[in-house]
Amino acid sequence: IIAECYHLMRDVLQLTQDEMSQVFDRWNKGFLNSFLIEITSDILKYRNEKGEYLLEKIRDAAQQKGTGKWTTVAALDFGIPVTLISSAVFERCLSALKDERVVASQELRGAPTAPFSGDKGKFIDMLSQAIYASKLVSYAQGFMLFREAAKQYKWDLNYGGIALMWRGGCIIRSVFLGDIKKAFENNPNLSNLLLDGFFKKAIGDCYAGWREVVSTAVNNDIPLPAITTALYFYNGFRSEKLPANLIQAMR
Repeated sequence: IIAECYHLMRDVLQLTQDEMSQVFDRWNKGFLNSFLIEITSDILKYRNEKGEYLLEKIRDAAQQKGTGKWTTVAALDFGIPVTLISSAVFERCLSALKDERVVASQELRGAPTAPFSGDKGKFIDMLSQAIYASKLVSYAQGFMLFREAAKQYKWDLNYGGIALMWRGGCIIRSVFLGDIKKAFENNPNLSNLLLDGFFKKAIGDCYAGWREVVSTAVNNDIPLPAITTALYFYNGFRSEKLPANLIQAMR
């Protein structure tokens, strides 16, 4: 999610790395406060001994240790749509096809794009909303997986305690983990975090900006799989009727 926002800032808004660093630093002082937002600000402004930005020297081919893959496999086994983590795993896989992407960049064409003409400050605010909403969806999906595993394995999980555990030095440490704990304290039988009052309001407040970010990315040929799949999941989850009846008819 963070990398996708960096992509939009770099290629659509055409911000400098110092400008991007300042944005992430400001975000880290507000509702997006988290370990990963904090270190992104530091990464963007870091220069090597020659005074060059180090980030631009790093090959754009992400590696992975396998925890995302394990989570994705578990989600498939349990039949739970943990679409954000699986999307992130496949984004890393796509990034690893560096040599093929270099060739494809010369052979394949998309639509022509125009320079960004909107209000950059306003769009940066929308980006923060897209990050926040997408993160909320990702946590909601994770707890869906916990709940299904608990049901099948007959576990008695302390969901609020799990959220607080992540605040103790984990890379997904985030300011709203306390809000997850409150949600389960208010309703221990909460079926989905998205139905908690805090989360409902938070995503409702972010929704318009979230949509605008996805639309802007599509119109500028910027791949945004994680943020986009988060929006798709949210809209699918809140749909009373999906077209799966046609799928069933065809089956």
